[in-house]
Amino acid sequence: MRRITLYSVGVAALGAAALAALVAWPVGRTPEPIALEGNADRGAYLARASGCIACHSNFEEGGAPLAGGAPLETRFGTFYPPNLTTDPDHGIGDWTAESFAMAVRQGIGPDGEPYYPSFPYTFYADFTDQEIADLWAAFRTVPPVAEPSPEHAVGFPFDQRWGLKLWRAVFFHDPLTEPVAGRSEEWNRGRELVRGAAHCGACHTPRNVAGGRDLGALFSGNANLPGGSKAPSIRPGELVENGWTVASLAYALQTGVTPSGDAFGGSMAEVVREGTRFLSASDREAVALYLLDDEAAAHERTADVAGEGSGDTRMD
Repeated sequence: MRRITLYSVGVAALGAAALAALVAWPVGRTPEPIALEGNADRGAYLARASGCIACHSNFEEGGAPLAGGAPLETRFGTFYPPNLTTDPDHGIGDWTAESFAMAVRQGIGPDGEPYYPSFPYTFYADFTDQEIADLWAAFRTVPPVAEPSPEHAVGFPFDQRWGLKLWRAVFFHDPLTEPVAGRSEEWNRGRELVRGAAHCGACHTPRNVAGGRDLGALFSGNANLPGGSKAPSIRPGELVENGWTVASLAYALQTGVTPSGDAFGGSMAEVVREGTRFLSASDREAVALYLLDDEAAAHERTADVAGEGSGDTRMD
């Protein structure tokens, strides 16, 4: 009995030590100084493409732009997009360009704590220093709103942020936005937007029990979006089967009108209203061209499943 007791105590001590080590385990890395001059117009365009305004503005409730978004109800709890205005107390007014870069590319706050993946930072990991500088210049023009965002309503064990360190180790994949040799400039631009800023896979890819994307089913649709909505498959075969062409998809990203004459509803309507309609015609066409390329899609899925670039690759 004494041996069993000592064994139990030892196991408990090791478990406690492992937990303490995990809690203390630092994630992320302080970025190099962002010394480039940003262009606010380019940054505003990228912010629209990235869904910042759509997510962090609760216009339906009369909220100010970027003062905090509508709640996202998930099976893990309810998440509240925070205030991103220049208010120093409730927004990001006291941040630096470097802390902003760390948040956007790494999903790490100024306090060193990881953000929940309801913030799709994993798709922004390849943003360049110039893009970060442009975004930062744009956000610095946002009027301050002295309104705090509600705390996330997340129960145990998901309220333990140290657990996000394990999540990141498994599911923080390189978004694979880099140009592919032999492909056209337009196709590569579409790839960059779909896999990066526009983060199409965040909604149109199913997720596992841990909330990680199932890369083997990339773009095949998701029946369990926040709030109970659904996102259809945007794989080339299904798009063509449903009557989509490059022209009609580009048009829908501008107007929200589908080939059948219907209109997007739910979160996709918001994406168009606050995001894709502001994109240039060439960018909307690039997105459509990339998504409808059936031959390339098979290769892309193979690359994702193989784990090319998986892991916390962008840390500066």
